Amino acid sequence: MKVSVPAVAVWGQIAPSHSITAIMITDDQQTIITGSQEGQICLWELSSELKISSKEIIFGHTASVTCLAKARE
Repeated sequence: MKVSVPAVAVWGQIAPSHSITAIMITDDQQTIITGSQEGQICLWELSSELKISSKEIIFGHTASVTCLAKARE
């Protein structure tokens, strides 16, 4: 059984900056991944109606994310 858990991000009244420096889309064309100058990676859900909604934000890089690549099997 697949369980869906919504992502929750907690910050103050202003969300962190996310100046996109890299972008890729998954093979199933349902998720867009962006890397930022601020060192974050964001996952965005892309609906069949081409609506984009935030899914997750990953913090931890200390430098800009300038390249994204999918892992090989």
